[in-house]
Amino acid sequence: MPPKSPLPPRHGLQAAWVRTPDRDPHNALPWPTMRDFLLDKLGPARDFVDAMLERGEFVDERGRPWTGREVYRPHTFVWFHRELRDEAEVPGELTVIHRDDRIVVLDKPHFLSTIPRGRHVVQSAVVKARRMLDLPELSTAHRLDRGTAGVLLMTTEQRWRAAYHSIFRQPTTRKVYEVVAPVDPRLRFPVRVSSHLTKEVGVLQAERLEREPNAHTDIHLLEERGGWGRYEARPVTGKTHQIRMHFLELGIPLHNDPLYPEVRPTPIDDFSAPLGLLARELHFVDPVDGTERHFVSPRHLPWPTTPAPARDERAE
Repeated sequence: MPPKSPLPPRHGLQAAWVRTPDRDPHNALPWPTMRDFLLDKLGPARDFVDAMLERGEFVDERGRPWTGREVYRPHTFVWFHRELRDEAEVPGELTVIHRDDRIVVLDKPHFLSTIPRGRHVVQSAVVKARRMLDLPELSTAHRLDRGTAGVLLMTTEQRWRAAYHSIFRQPTTRKVYEVVAPVDPRLRFPVRVSSHLTKEVGVLQAERLEREPNAHTDIHLLEERGGWGRYEARPVTGKTHQIRMHFLELGIPLHNDPLYPEVRPTPIDDFSAPLGLLARELHFVDPVDGTERHFVSPRHLPWPTTPAPARDERAE
């Protein structure tokens, strides 16, 4: 583990670091200078190295800037803040439902990534909440897909994360989702959908396999309007894309789903078609004090203004 960062957080993000490898007594130093090491180590970001060195943005463990001209030093930490890309502002407010010494419960809008990753860093719930609440150790106890809105649980300090992360493996924890999807008069509700789902890292869609079911969702139709239905979905298990896949198996894929039944390429700054999925409620027993916790999103999914697709236009 690295020592404590000499740099303060920026944009809600902790400073990054790299460590130079130990000296090999049988070989010459692999890099003549610290600049050469940074150019090699940072790879795709090497175009920024010289400018960052000139601005004094690489520092040592005491916060002293590296010039890059120093002779290469093994087993040495270099701290810096990564250059961030411009990101389109996600519409909608990230609001606080509840806050205490251990947890923060947020209401996340559609299109906002839960954690900083890839092309969504500043525009992520973690970074926005850290800055908004001045909680540099704030971290997620679970995740919502970028396309899913609703209740999101975070912990105020790293020491609480493991305890609250563990609640999502407990049978006493219940999650309730609101869903907008087409209505098929041939379907009867309530219904439990069960199947075996798997999802590979790097693959956009989950896959249904003909094996013993490992994913179960209870679904109720609450109301219908113009061929569309408002449903309540209660996942019994927590597989990736479980609700989306189970509505697809019923032949009624979610409204505005860009992944099911087919992947529809969507520009990263297109916020015109929010997914018909809302994490509406979260119930759990507090792992620290044993109290019953119940949080509800103030959001409601809007009714679609377009006609519901005919059955032959949907997945069977």
